[in-house]
This record gives sequence, structure tokens and C-alpha cells, in this order.
Amino acid sequence: MYDFIVVGAAQAGLSMAYHLKKQNRKFLILDKEDEIGASWLNRWDSLKLFTPTEFNHLEGFEFPAPKGHYPTKYEVADYFKAYVNKFNLPVQLQTLVKKIEKAEGLFCLKTSQGHLYTKNVIIGTGPFHIPYTPAFYNKINPGVTQMHSNYYKNPSQLDEGNTLVVGGGDSGYQILDEISSSTTNKVYFSGDTSVKTLPQEIFGKTLWWWFTKFGYLSFSKNSWIGKKISQGKQPVIGTDVKEILSRKNVVPVGHCLDAEKQTIYTEKKEIKDLTNIIWATGYRPNFSWIKGLELDKDHYPIHQQGISNMKGLFFIGLPWLHTRGSATLGGIKKDAAYLASYISENIPKLQQEKELALDTY
Repeated sequence: MYDFIVVGAAQAGLSMAYHLKKQNRKFLILDKEDEIGASWLNRWDSLKLFTPTEFNHLEGFEFPAPKGHYPTKYEVADYFKAYVNKFNLPVQLQTLVKKIEKAEGLFCLKTSQGHLYTKNVIIGTGPFHIPYTPAFYNKINPGVTQMHSNYYKNPSQLDEGNTLVVGGGDSGYQILDEISSSTTNKVYFSGDTSVKTLPQEIFGKTLWWWFTKFGYLSFSKNSWIGKKISQGKQPVIGTDVKEILSRKNVVPVGHCLDAEKQTIYTEKKEIKDLTNIIWATGYRPNFSWIKGLELDKDHYPIHQQGISNMKGLFFIGLPWLHTRGSATLGGIKKDAAYLASYISENIPKLQQEKELALDTY
């Protein structure tokens, strides 16, 4: 029997594990992958953080890189491994949680390694659950190589010929940049070409220094300005969108509308000469495996700063869990500290409960 089981061994789960360790809780961290940091290692090879070193520290252990450095995905994974080792955190890998049910005050976690029981659960699986592609993707000729950005590593995966990159967010533009730089073939782009861009440095200070200075990362999602930020278009950070779109082999085509065999219908043209498609079209949340959980209109858990409607069930690492900073590596520690304080004040330890039971007897 555990005090807590934490689902997910990336930044969210590890941040909560740090506090559970300090509180001397009996807990276990579960992760479906084969190694710590796999959720980062599985992404494309050239991925780097938007935040420099000084904004990437988890609680109790600073990110081991010089100030101003933008870490690669490999450095992030190594940091997580070092974090687990430093605090001797109990992690059980290769354990997929298939279902969570609560009965008689206990949570039962049905996993690929059997059933586990606990008084409380912390979900730290993040927002990237189900890779999303438009429904018409399955109408496209099988001879066209298609992959979601979740599975994209580098341009060597692509067949020789023209490529379509779909998606106007950070991932879409970074992948468009990489592919169009590596080939003279046409690279069609389907996405918002009017998106606002922000440089990583302004007047010698990092963008995140300015964000912190003006409180951009600290506005609550329930505040007026927080609602304006969260509901508006998110800018692309650190990518020169205008330069990429001006390249001779990059062809903006507007939004994709439909497809039929070899033809892709877009706002500006019908594309008939494609060999590859990269869908950088985001993800959809999936919390259907938690029985009895109340969800909002966007299919995310209803909660108050990570405290759900179900007693003993908590969330960490969701976008806008509380502020814009909740989605950043360094910003997650504020949410973790809040939950840890709530847990310390409201949830007794198993050992304390046993001692109370013995005294009563």
C-alpha cells in the first residue's frame, strides 16, 4: 500500500516526487517508457528548449549547464536521470497505467505489470496524449509517406521528392525550417503565415527574462489578462518565420481542406506532386482511463490548481494548470510547491494513520 502513486516520470512527476520524498511519504513513480527522459528523447533530433538554463531548474537541483544555454533534448533527458539518482526517487519503468478506479477510499491502478493500490494518485502525464491528424489523412494515396511530428526525427526519414508540412505552431515551423534547409525539392507549408514571432533575446536579455520581469508567466488563468493570453494565438518563439517563408523552395498554400488519393486540396492550390506529409497538428488529451473523472469542454480534467473533483486525485504538468509558466520546465515547480503544501496540510501519512488506529484500539 502506498501513500501516493505518481504517474509519469518526466518534469511534472519528478517535481512532485521531490516533495513527497521530503515529506517522507511512501510513494512510487510509474512510467510506461524504457528509460527516464524517453518522453523527450522520442521527439525530433534537433529539438532544443526555448528556455535557457537559468529558467530550467527543478526544485533542489539546478540544471547543469551555463547560463544562457538552450539545452537539447538529450541534455534534458540526462538532467532527469541525474535528478532521479540525486534524490534516489523510486521509479518503476515499462509500466503502462491502463485504468484507474476508486472504491472504498482506495485507488486501484490496473497496469501492464499488474494491479497497484494507493490512497492518493498524482497524474503527471502532461498534455501530449493522442497525436492528432485531420480525418481526411486516410483518403490519401498509400504511396505518400505520412507521419505525425510525434514520430518525426530528421529529414532522412523522408522519401526523395516534395514534402508538405502541416501546422503553424512552434513544431511546424521548426520542422519546416529543418526540411527546407536540407533539400532543394519543394516544401509546401500549410499553416498560419501571419503568426507573430518573438526572438529568444531582446536587448541582450533572454525573452524569458523579460517574461519574468513583467509577470507574463505569473498571471492566473482565471485573471482577465490570463484569459486573454490563453485564448489568443500563441507566438512562435526563436524561429525566423519570414526568412523561412521567403526561401525559394518553400510554398505557402494556406490551410488544408481535404484530400483524394494523390491530390491535397488547400486554400490556395491543389497539390498533386507530393511524396511526404508531416502532420505537426498537435495532440488531443485522453483521460478516459480514469474512471469517474470530470472533464471540461476541451476534455481536460476539471481541477483547482491541480486538485481534482475526486478526493485524493491530483494533476501536475497540464497547460495552464494555473499560469502560463505551468507549461515550462522551470515554472512547474511553483505548481508542485502549491500541491505539496496542500498535501502536507490535508493528507495524513499511512504510518500516522496506523499509529492512530493502534492508539484507538
